[in-house]
Amino acid sequence: MIIFTSICANYLHKARTLAKSIKENIPDATFIVCLLENEHLPNFDYDGFDEIVLAKDAWGEGFDSFIFKHAIVEASTAVKGHFFQYLQSRFPDNEMFLYLDPDIYVYSDFTELKDVLKEHPIVLCPHLLQPGNIDMEISSMAHGTFNLGFLAVDNSGEAREFISWWADRLSRFCYDDIARGIFTDQKWVDLAPCFFDTFIFKHRGYDFGTWSLLDSGMTNENGEIFIKGHPLRFIHFSGFPGTIEMCMRNWLPEGPHPFRNLFEEYAQIHNANNLDEISKTTWSYDTYSSGEKIDNDVRINYREKIYHFPSDYNPFLLSNDELRKTLAQIDRPEPAGYFGKARRILRDEGFSALMQKTRRKLFR
Repeated sequence: MIIFTSICANYLHKARTLAKSIKENIPDATFIVCLLENEHLPNFDYDGFDEIVLAKDAWGEGFDSFIFKHAIVEASTAVKGHFFQYLQSRFPDNEMFLYLDPDIYVYSDFTELKDVLKEHPIVLCPHLLQPGNIDMEISSMAHGTFNLGFLAVDNSGEAREFISWWADRLSRFCYDDIARGIFTDQKWVDLAPCFFDTFIFKHRGYDFGTWSLLDSGMTNENGEIFIKGHPLRFIHFSGFPGTIEMCMRNWLPEGPHPFRNLFEEYAQIHNANNLDEISKTTWSYDTYSSGEKIDNDVRINYREKIYHFPSDYNPFLLSNDELRKTLAQIDRPEPAGYFGKARRILRDEGFSALMQKTRRKLFR
């Protein structure tokens, strides 16, 4: 089993914590870190990492132009699809590939998941497995039905087709833009069960998170944790620490509770892995080559006009003022009507897509 996570250097302490839990509980797993930084520095290494791969080395041509248009959280999710492809190609004899967010902690081996992956090419975990928490129900509708802190695939043609589709969408539209129906890599996968052979994994011990706290039924039975009878496999400590503390106050009964103990244990390990203050590392893709910080409005403007630039264009070589001037020169409105639509298709999808749409219009 190949397990990977995708991070910038400021999340290395979380990845260290995840790695420790994987090595202690899944002995047959290889753990690889996809790192979104310009270079791999010696202080980034950790005994639990089998390998660190720079995202740009797994991507190929056009990485600088691609990464420039993303804020830090968007960037770490936008590369996931391509990194799955990289791993599937690099390890063709491996039949299990798994992504885990860096703020996950593993408590026991993934026995059930390994069995599921022998029968199904794509495995997804929904945020919610029961009704009742209307706040989380609304959040799931906005942010995505499935939690993409977890994704498992095999190396079949069906899995590769899914990853290819997902990677393409992420390369073009992986933004935190809920108003437009997009939430990074996650919202796209709401469509996956419509397009591909997916298995919705409803084991309560996988991907347990803050969204699961209300009426969770978590128990400690002689040192083993269960959630309504399902053994705990991993917890997603999303929102650590503040959001989780708020949810514990709001959704857990007063008094001792197994989750409170697990939270405290995780906090100790997590904080110990940050004694070198790696979390304060500045993101190397947050500045131009000169060291000037990239203004967010410039990043967004470039995102909207990226198709006016060649794929090997490197905006990091400019400055905010220089790039603003360049972007202003292409600030022309598109024509209305069919020709405007045709121009947008050509820009976004290419000539063949335009011809297909034209044929459908003519022969429907």
